[in-house]
Amino acid sequence: MENAENANERTLGRYRDYLLVLARLHLGARLRTKLDASDIVQQTILQAHTHQAQFRGATEAEWLGWLRVILANTLAGVVREFETAARDLSRERSLEAALEQSSARLECLLAADQSSPSGGAVRGEELLRLARALSRLPDDQRLVVELHYLKGLSVADVATHVGRTRPAVVGLLFRGLKKLRELLREPEEGAA
Repeated sequence: MENAENANERTLGRYRDYLLVLARLHLGARLRTKLDASDIVQQTILQAHTHQAQFRGATEAEWLGWLRVILANTLAGVVREFETAARDLSRERSLEAALEQSSARLECLLAADQSSPSGGAVRGEELLRLARALSRLPDDQRLVVELHYLKGLSVADVATHVGRTRPAVVGLLFRGLKKLRELLREPEEGAA
């Protein structure tokens, strides 16, 4: 039984970087100073582990969707705690929609064929690989790449958000994408 639990934790651990990208994107600047996105991801993985028997899907895309719902609920709970506001179901739904949009933008950075089941599986693996590569970028590059490409902010809005000039943000985006391409070309650990 213990071996099955360890295997399950390793399986859920594959999605940690993917969930971390989404959590960082949707943890507002005000809460980001009080909370660590990795703590929220840890709570999400714990919830997924605890409630795994409730998952009714069959594909990795459905699994990722289920994890995004758990992440959205976890984020909504954290926001509720810090804002001490009454429960707002529309906020939870809008958070789920925002996470779905960010995940879709993340997938748009990939160019894999998803028309076949094997193409969908390959795309899922590439999505996780992209999330791992993003987590390896320097923080300033990772932040501007996530804000611009995954959250959909304009360069001007990213500059305002991070307190840098537009040319500085363009430079960070250029270097971040260049480094991201290099990381994605590297063979992964454990790959044959």
